[in-house]
Amino acid sequence: MAETSWQLRQGDRLIGMLTLDKVDMFWSDCHFEPAAAWEDLRPLFAASRDAWERGDQDAALAADEMIYAQGLVLDPAGGGAPITDFLIRINGETARFRH
Repeated sequence: MAETSWQLRQGDRLIGMLTLDKVDMFWSDCHFEPAAAWEDLRPLFAASRDAWERGDQDAALAADEMIYAQGLVLDPAGGGAPITDFLIRINGETARFRH
């Protein structure tokens, strides 16, 4: 079985690579391998995670909107249509997204 993976991109910048581990209901759980450009976006994902963990829904939604506003795209490594409308969480080496 072929490995399912996506390049997380912002324009022509590679943010990182997501490799599918499993699908959990509506979420795709992945291993995340960051690229150099990840450092520019890491604070946004940390703000989202921290807000959700402390139960501050307003701050969490605002952080998620900031992430969405970055124009990120999931580009399938094996070809196919890019995913442009999705919710993504990244924490260390793990990522999950739903679209």
